[in-house]
Amino acid sequence: MCGSENERSKDSYLEPAEPVAFEAKVRRSLFIGNLFPCRDAADVRAIIARVEGEHKNANHNCRAYVLGPDAEVVYGSDDGEPAGTAGKPILAAIRRSGITNVMVVVTRYFGGIKLGVRGLIEAYGNVAAEVLSRANPVEKIRSRRLAICLPYAIIGDVAHVLNAGGVVGVPEWVYGEKVKVSAEIRLSATARITDLLDELQAREKICSWKWVVFNQPL
Repeated sequence: MCGSENERSKDSYLEPAEPVAFEAKVRRSLFIGNLFPCRDAADVRAIIARVEGEHKNANHNCRAYVLGPDAEVVYGSDDGEPAGTAGKPILAAIRRSGITNVMVVVTRYFGGIKLGVRGLIEAYGNVAAEVLSRANPVEKIRSRRLAICLPYAIIGDVAHVLNAGGVVGVPEWVYGEKVKVSAEIRLSATARITDLLDELQAREKICSWKWVVFNQPL
């Protein structure tokens, strides 16, 4: 087994695979919802420039985004609508969806009838929710990369540790004077793997091991 349900919940997050669009008319106003994968400030700027370029004559391009596996960055903009009537309901819809690394822009072409505060909140929130419901998000696995150096005689023991510890994908084995193996380990399993490998190293069963930072050599 690979830990409790709470532990496994730390191992993944959802993000959109591709842009999605949805349109709705509310009392003659046209609302166009566009959802985009978005991971950083550069993506944010590019998306805003794209939408504003495509909808130069729109009255408002209201938006919100949530970035990071743990939703570390959140933001909402009313873009000229009354405070709290657009960015906030769009952001609330994103949070309810459970999707991150996403930006939703709801463009409004005013149709001549004022919607009022409640009407705006409902319109922006509903359009955002609809476009998010069409996102078909993909699951991304959160992991840390592990590197181990070991003698040939202990390959079976190390393989057992890895197989029982939440490996993502297939470990990479390199055979030379010593054996080197690298693998992606689910976050929820890192503490358990650390304990097992510390024990093996203390018993001088393995030569060395470490959590790899970025793409540093093994």
